[in-house]
Amino acid sequence: MSESPSAAPEGGTALAERAEEETQGGNPWVTIVWDDPVNLMSYVTHVFCSYFHYSRDRSERLMMQVHMEGKAVVSSGQREAMERDVNAMHGFGLWATVGRAE
Repeated sequence: MSESPSAAPEGGTALAERAEEETQGGNPWVTIVWDDPVNLMSYVTHVFCSYFHYSRDRSERLMMQVHMEGKAVVSSGQREAMERDVNAMHGFGLWATVGRAE
């Protein structure tokens, strides 16, 4: 049974979204890094190694996915953590967004 949005108390929408995330379990949010014409492939690999502490091999595979497919999911978790990762990627000069896990 669901309530209509007008019946929810103020702030109810945010609480409902948070409850939905918790009931879904797992990692409902992802950090997506997008391809850009500016950063060198070696630099993107370095960022993935240094920030996420991924192995060189995994970092290179993710970088190639970004390069060849235009984007790659580089981390997953709770929304706040993914927002931190996106902000960090922006700090490194990479184009990144938060999205829902599929």
